[in-house]
Amino acid sequence: MDNNTLSNLYPFLTTDKKQANSALLLTSIQQKLADSLHAKQAFFDKNQHKLLQAAQIIAACYQQNGQLFAMGNGGSACDAAHITCEFMHPVTTGRKALGCTNLTADIATLTAVANDVGNPHIFLRQLLCLGRKNDVLIGFSTSGNSENLINAFAEAKQMGLVTIGFSGQSGGAMASSKHLDLCLTVETDSVHRVQEAHLTSYHILWDLVHSLL
Repeated sequence: MDNNTLSNLYPFLTTDKKQANSALLLTSIQQKLADSLHAKQAFFDKNQHKLLQAAQIIAACYQQNGQLFAMGNGGSACDAAHITCEFMHPVTTGRKALGCTNLTADIATLTAVANDVGNPHIFLRQLLCLGRKNDVLIGFSTSGNSENLINAFAEAKQMGLVTIGFSGQSGGAMASSKHLDLCLTVETDSVHRVQEAHLTSYHILWDLVHSLL
């Protein structure tokens, strides 16, 4: 059998493997992009009114000299840090810096509470010291089942704070909790797609709050 016949029957034997792999990876990029756009579109179609309501709640909080608190675990702790930075250090010229406390930032306090009384209390203990009536607590969880967030939301409601959650998948315990005033859920099992939608959400939320103020 000559080389031409062999190539026609089994083209993969002579195909540049790097080129083939690159084509597969490029296809993967486009698929992930499509999944991300679809997850975001579905989320905003269902939750845009809740997002506006959240912005109105936060704007009213700031008008009463209140402040915002943010919390989350793992990648969602990064979201808590990010939204805090957005409000404390606005990147758009002329917009006012607004008080926001990242409850994931104080490593000494977090580790002390986790060591002494357990991880479920790490955010709750901070709220007891810092939170005031009519402040707003935002929590991020890709599953909606983070025990330390649920505990903090419960304590916040007793203290008179307004509670807002961003969850994923089916919404988990956050979606069914009586301790959340609003829960916005990205209904996908992909943690990455959930986090991408959360990121877009709080960028829009930040802009809405400033527009309302």
